[in-house]
Amino acid sequence: MVSAQVNRPLQGVIWMLATGLCFVVVNGVVRHLGTALPAAQSAFIRFVWGLLFLLPVLVRVLRQGLPASAWALFGLRGALHVAAVVLWFYAMARITVAEATAIGYLNPIVVTLGAALLLGEGFAWRRMAAIVVAIVGALIVLRPGLRELGSGHLSQLGAALCFGTSYLVAKRLTTLAPPAAVVAILSGTVTIGLAPLAWWVWVPVTLEQALWLGAVAVFATAGHYCMTRAFSCAPMTVTQPVTFLQLVWAALLGATLFHEAIDPYVLLGGGLIIAAISYMTYREARLRRGVTPASPQTKS
Repeated sequence: MVSAQVNRPLQGVIWMLATGLCFVVVNGVVRHLGTALPAAQSAFIRFVWGLLFLLPVLVRVLRQGLPASAWALFGLRGALHVAAVVLWFYAMARITVAEATAIGYLNPIVVTLGAALLLGEGFAWRRMAAIVVAIVGALIVLRPGLRELGSGHLSQLGAALCFGTSYLVAKRLTTLAPPAAVVAILSGTVTIGLAPLAWWVWVPVTLEQALWLGAVAVFATAGHYCMTRAFSCAPMTVTQPVTFLQLVWAALLGATLFHEAIDPYVLLGGGLIIAAISYMTYREARLRRGVTPASPQTKS
C-alpha cells in the first residue's frame, strides 16, 4: 500500500513553498533592521520572543524530566546554536539576501559530512560527488580571488558550519528525548547563552525594532511548522527541489526592497548546491526503499 505521505505530493510542494516564503521574510526583516542593533542583541531579543511562544512546552518538558546523559548534549547544541545565530545575524546585515540564502544551503552538506565522519554513515562515492558539486556551487557564489570577501561572507560560512553541527547533535538527541523537548530546550539554552553577550553590547531598543524581531520569531516558527507539514505530506525527493525557489525569491526581495543587484553567479552556485542536496535526498530515499541495484559499483 502506498503511504499517505506519497499520496499528497501537491500538498507537500505547497507547504514547502510556504516554508520558503516564511524564511525569505525572516531574512528580509533582519536585512531591514541592518546594523542598528548588535548581532548578539538582535539574536537575543528574537529568541526571547521564541521562548515566550514555547514556554508552556518547556515547562511541561522540565516537569516530566529528561535523561541525565542528554543534558551535556543539550548544552553543546545550545553553544553551537548561540554561535550560529550570532554569526547569521551579523552576516544578514552585511551581505545580500540572495548570498546569505545561497550560502545557508550548505547546512545539509555539513550535516552529511559530519554524519559520515562522526556518526559512521560512510563515504559512498556518489554522496562524495554530490558534496563536491555543492562545494563548487559555494565557490561560484563566493568567487574567492575574483572579488573581495567581506566579514559577512565569512560569518555566513561559519553560521552554516555551526548550524550543521548543531543539527548533528540534534539527531543524537532525538534518541534520548522527544522532538518537542529538543525544540523547547534549544530555545531556552540559546536564550540563556545569548543573554551575557547581548548585555555586553546592549544599546537602546525601540518598540519598532522589538516588534520586528518578534515578527522574525513568528515567521521562523511558522517556517519550521510548514517544513514539518511538507515532510509529512510528501517524500523529501518531491519537496527538496522546491527550496531552490527560496533563492529566487530572496534575489527578488533584495532587488525590489534593498536595491541589491541580482547576481547570476549566486543563482548558479545556489542551484548547484540545491541540485547536490536533492540528489543526495533522492539516493537516500531509494536506499531506504531497498531498490538500489545490488552491484557494489552502484551503491551510494
